[in-house]
Amino acid sequence: MRLSAVDNLKVILVAWVIGGHALLGYAAIGGWPYDEVNEVTFHPGVETVLAALVGPSGLFFMGTFYFMAGIFTPGSVERKGRRRFIADRLVRLGTPWVVSAVVVWPTFVWIAYNGADRDVSWWQAFTDRRPFLDSGSLWFVGVLLIFSIAIALAPPMKERAITPRTLVGMTMIVAGTTFLTRLVFPARSGQVGDLHLWWWPQCLGMLLLGAIGGRKLAERVPDEIYRMTRNVVIGTIAVLPVAAAFMGVLDLARNAEPFLGGWRWQAAALALIEGILVVAGSLWLIGLAQRRLTRQGPFAEGLARSAYVAFVVQGPILLALATGLRPLDLAAEVKAPLVGAGAIVLSFWIGWYVTSRRGASARSS
Repeated sequence: MRLSAVDNLKVILVAWVIGGHALLGYAAIGGWPYDEVNEVTFHPGVETVLAALVGPSGLFFMGTFYFMAGIFTPGSVERKGRRRFIADRLVRLGTPWVVSAVVVWPTFVWIAYNGADRDVSWWQAFTDRRPFLDSGSLWFVGVLLIFSIAIALAPPMKERAITPRTLVGMTMIVAGTTFLTRLVFPARSGQVGDLHLWWWPQCLGMLLLGAIGGRKLAERVPDEIYRMTRNVVIGTIAVLPVAAAFMGVLDLARNAEPFLGGWRWQAAALALIEGILVVAGSLWLIGLAQRRLTRQGPFAEGLARSAYVAFVVQGPILLALATGLRPLDLAAEVKAPLVGAGAIVLSFWIGWYVTSRRGASARSS
């Protein structure tokens, strides 16, 4: 049985991620491959405002995806059995990752580079660009595949009630392990396969928290937890711009380096903020969806079915649209929203088409 609140939240998060990647392609701080060849960037003042308004979500939205995956993983393992579960995940997660890393992503990176008059061959785009075997946004499914197999092979996890004490403990675990991991793998560093090892503590921690909370948590976040996490998230996001200004972080492209890793108080502070936001933010978003996003009709159901495919195809679409708009003499403040809106619509349209065809084939067989 599907849960409408979780489905609706998933749709919103996927659309938000696609739009965020479009913005990062024109940001001086980078974070999306089009920034390697972009023809225009945001005005520094605009980028600072966007960082204040949108930036905090980038610290925890991916963790929220893992949290939602964790909620349903133990039940799926129990229903299917370990062998079938792993086989299904290898097809559903592993196949898109391999196809993207080996064929699709280097092809569209090559197109973007040549659109920027860079004389790069396809083979160079595949072998020379770092990290090797970059799969674009599908690093997410590659890492989720690894974690899912690990959970399937581990002893079964018992569901238990999530308490404020549980959340505080997980916050400290995520923050501490994130800081320690980034002593070796700084944030935004690249590894073979684009594994985002610097993000693993957050992703694994949230997957486990979702598995512990289980399906009951997806059905209803307790009122006490909901109010507490809401207040923590709002308070943290409100304080962040003030704290950044106080610390002199006014140009993210120039001031971000001390926060990315190493024995620095800035790196410890960022790890703590991420831990707070990802734990509290994930619970709050699920709780908010349960209270505000429960409607489900044919259109909403179609979007929910389309969300995974939309996530998978977003990368090539974003690069293609940005490359197509490149000749137009427009500011980044115009191009980025156009690319984002177009990519959201096209990604979900493709997702709708694919899932509708799949459903029609299943009904006719």
